[in-house]
Amino acid sequence: MKNELISRTKRFALNCWHFCFKVPKSREYNAFVNQLIRSSSSVFEEILPEHSEEILILKKERKELLAITVASINTAKRNNKK
Repeated sequence: MKNELISRTKRFALNCWHFCFKVPKSREYNAFVNQLIRSSSSVFEEILPEHSEEILILKKERKELLAITVASINTAKRNNKK
């Protein structure tokens, strides 16, 4: 069951990516395409195991950048209240 779910998840991600290549490239569709790619790409490490180290580095960087952004927003909100 677990292997079947992993296999289906990989297929889903790849199918989403292939579909996104077919969608017309325009400002109107970009938000939808980007969201679909983001939501389907949580299986990167399983699809591209040969790049798992690079993916982990990118995930770490993403997490740090998000933390910096959130901290900046919170600081700005606090400063704005004063």
